[in-house]
Amino acid sequence: MWSVLQDRVRPHKLAYPMWCKPGVSVTVTATNFCPPNDALPSDNGGWCNPPRPHFDMAQPAWEKIGVYKGGIIPVMYQRVPCMKKGGVRFKIDGHDYFNLVTVMNVAGAGSIKSMDVKSSESNDWMTMSHNWGANWHSLANLTGKMLSFRLTDTDGQTIEFNNIVPGGWKFGQTFASKQQFK
Repeated sequence: MWSVLQDRVRPHKLAYPMWCKPGVSVTVTATNFCPPNDALPSDNGGWCNPPRPHFDMAQPAWEKIGVYKGGIIPVMYQRVPCMKKGGVRFKIDGHDYFNLVTVMNVAGAGSIKSMDVKSSESNDWMTMSHNWGANWHSLANLTGKMLSFRLTDTDGQTIEFNNIVPGGWKFGQTFASKQQFK
C-alpha cells in the first residue's frame, strides 16, 4: 500500500561506518509512493524498483542516523504501529458521480486495504476504488446524502463509521469520527 506507514529506521550493520551513527534510530512516516523505473535495474540506480525498499528522508531525520555527506546508505527498518490522537477523519472532494474521499489520521497499521460506502437510502455497501495514497473514490451519485464508511486496514481490522457524514454535506468538508484502529 502507498498510504501512511510508520517505520523505525536505523543504519544497517553492513553500511559504511564512517557515514552511520551506530545505536540510534528514527521513526518516520512514509506517506507517498516511490514510482519504479523499469528502465533501471534494482541493484544500480533503480532506487524505487522492487524488491528494494526506499526511504527518502528529510535531512533532520536523516542526520539522526547518518552523516549527510554519506548519501545513500543501507538501513534496517521495521514497521511500528502508528500512534494518532483522535478518531479517523474523512475529507470529501470531487463532484456528482465522482466522490474522492481522503482517509486521514489512521492509527494501528496506518494504511487502508479496502473501503466501502453506504448511503442512508440503501442497506447495501458499495466497494470504493483505491485512487492513490490515502484517497478512495466512488462513481455513484452520493452528493448530499448521509454516508457511512466501512474500512479495513492492512492488518485486517474492520471498522464501520455509521452515518459519519450528515445529509446536506458539501465537497471540501472534513468529518471526524470518535473511532480509531488499534
